[in-house]
Amino acid sequence: MTAPAIAALLDPFTPFAVPFMARPLLLLLALAVAAGTVGVLVHLRRLEFSADGLTHAVFPGLAIGAVLGGAAGLLPGAIGAALVAAVVLALIARRGQPRDTAVAIVLTSFFSLGVVLVSATEGIAGSLSDFFFGRLLTITWGDLWIALALIAVGVALVAATARAQLFAAFDAAGARRAGLPVLALEMIGTVAVALVVVAASASVGTLLALAVVIVPAAAARAVTGSLRAAIVVAILFGAVTGWLGLWLVVQLAELGLDAAPGATVALTMIAGYLLALAAGAVRGRGRRRAPLAVAGTR
Repeated sequence: MTAPAIAALLDPFTPFAVPFMARPLLLLLALAVAAGTVGVLVHLRRLEFSADGLTHAVFPGLAIGAVLGGAAGLLPGAIGAALVAAVVLALIARRGQPRDTAVAIVLTSFFSLGVVLVSATEGIAGSLSDFFFGRLLTITWGDLWIALALIAVGVALVAATARAQLFAAFDAAGARRAGLPVLALEMIGTVAVALVVVAASASVGTLLALAVVIVPAAAARAVTGSLRAAIVVAILFGAVTGWLGLWLVVQLAELGLDAAPGATVALTMIAGYLLALAAGAVRGRGRRRAPLAVAGTR
């Protein structure tokens, strides 16, 4: 390989000049925005386990969608299941059950239903595998526009209720006394998470969707105690690590290694998170700090 060819290969911009690389990059950049808004909300309200439950709760929707519409029915089915799971989750938690208990109930019941549907139906395993493990490099423009629409709605829901969400995250009892609709806020937040999880599932797969939603916010928390700074850092972190992850897939392919794109992006984010933890420790912020919500209100 000539020197100019090597330089072109190592250029972080060159691989994204072709459409099949530009589409996943655009999706990952949109997910970075979601991580800085919806992901920060998840972190503030300690909904990481809920988000994980939602990634599993889409399983029956995938199965129903695959039965009714094949591969084209996966995304609509996942959206429907995620929305139903989000509402059920908020209602169970509202009835006095601990939120972790509610998540466990929703996760096991929805996932079990999906297993029953798949076991009773032949020929849909292949359709489901893409959604479980991702198809980042083969998403179409149609897939991209749907995912961007889901992300836009999720981000808009959080942005429209941001002040109330912050109040409820910091002091739920005080929010109720102030007359805020806490149950509605919980449903809105959970629905926003569900929409972003489904959009991420279309690229990196349901098994890794949690990484692109949660890790950027966690990395931001490691290096800053300000809410506004955390939003900016999470967006930049998601964008840069998503970009680097895709670029790394290209470099590995040139070496003859066919690495899974979604998993490579997720591992790149985890590596960035570990660096953020180290940076936070060096700055002396790793041990005793005020909660992000409190720091953001000062």
